[in-house]
Amino acid sequence: MTGEKSPLPATDGEEHITKDAVKEYYSKHLKTSVDLQTNACCTSARPPDHIGTAMINVHYEVVSKYYGCGLCLPEDIDGLSILDLGCGAGRDVYIASQLVGAKGRVVGVDMTQEQLDVAIKHKEYHAKIFGYSNVDFKLGYIERLGELGLEPGSFDVIVSNCVINLSPDKQSVLREAFTLLKPGGELYFSDVYADRRVPKSLREDPVLWGECISGALYWNDFLNLAKKCGFTDPRLMKDSRITVNNRKLEGKLGALKFFSATYRLWKLEDLESHCEDYGQAVIYKGTCPHCPDVFDLDGHHSIEKGKVFPVCGNTWKMLHDTRFKKHFDFIGNFDTHYGIYDGCGTSIPYASAKDGSTGGACC
Repeated sequence: MTGEKSPLPATDGEEHITKDAVKEYYSKHLKTSVDLQTNACCTSARPPDHIGTAMINVHYEVVSKYYGCGLCLPEDIDGLSILDLGCGAGRDVYIASQLVGAKGRVVGVDMTQEQLDVAIKHKEYHAKIFGYSNVDFKLGYIERLGELGLEPGSFDVIVSNCVINLSPDKQSVLREAFTLLKPGGELYFSDVYADRRVPKSLREDPVLWGECISGALYWNDFLNLAKKCGFTDPRLMKDSRITVNNRKLEGKLGALKFFSATYRLWKLEDLESHCEDYGQAVIYKGTCPHCPDVFDLDGHHSIEKGKVFPVCGNTWKMLHDTRFKKHFDFIGNFDTHYGIYDGCGTSIPYASAKDGSTGGACC
C-alpha cells in the first residue's frame, strides 16, 4: 500500500464515473447532514463569533445541507471578490456574503443541480435579510472553471470546504484556481488528507468517495502538487484527526489515518522553496478585524500586537504583498541574505558545518 505510485489524473472514463457517483451521493443519498455515515464531512470546532453571528442569518434549509470539514473564511475580506469551489447549498457563500458586504461579491460553483437549486431558491430571502444581493451561483466542475465565464485574475480569495478531495483531477482544480486569483490572492481551504496513499480498492468505493475519505490525498503528494501548480509555499493553518466513527467503514480502512486540515496557498511571485533569512521582521498593528491582539498567519506564525516579530522572506511577502500590508509595519528588505531561516526551514545538511567539526579533507 505504501509502495503505490503517486495517483495520476483520472482518465476521462474514470473521471466521469467518479463525478457521477459523487453527484448521485449528494443529490439522492444525502438529504441533510444527518445522513452522513462518517464524521469526515463534519465541522466540530466552534466558529469564531463573527462567523457564528453571520451563520444565524442563513436559512435553515441551507444550513441543514452543509457537508464541510472546516471553517474556511479567512480574515479581512470586506469588499473582496470571493469564489467558493463546491459551494453545495450555499452555506459558506451566504456567510461570506455578509462578511464582504455590499461592495464585495461571492460566486459559488457546484456540479450538483439539486444542491444549487436550494442555494438559488433562497437568494431573495438572504437579500432581504442582508439588505443587498451580492451572490451568484454557477453549475459546473471545479476542474474546468475556465468554462464558466469567470475572468482570470478576478478573485481576491478562493475558498473550498471539504470538496477538492472529491475531485478525480486535483491538479486541474489547483491550476484553475491559480489562474483565477489576483496577484497576492489566496486559496484558503479545508480538506481531508491521508497519512499515506489511499489504495485503488478504496478509491473505487462510492460511499467512501462521497464521505470525503477515498479521494483524500496523501499529505506529501498534496504539498508537491500545490507547488507544481504555482503555490510555492503552502501554509498549514490548523488540523485535526478524523476518527470516521463507523465500525463497518473503519474495517475497510485498516491502518490508514485521515486528517482534516486547513491550508492557505498564496499566488505570489518569487516565493522560495525554503524559508530564507534576510534579517527581516514585522510589527503587527492590531488592526485586522477580529484579531485585536494576535494575528495568526498560519499554524507557526502567531504575531502579537506591537512586538517585533522576525520572519523569513516568504512570510514577509505574504504580509507585505497582500491585503494584510496595511496591518503591519515592516523592517528590512532583501539586500542581505543570511542563509536558511533557523527553525523555519531545513538546516544546512553538511556535517562539516556542525559545531565541533575539524574539517581538513581536500577534494
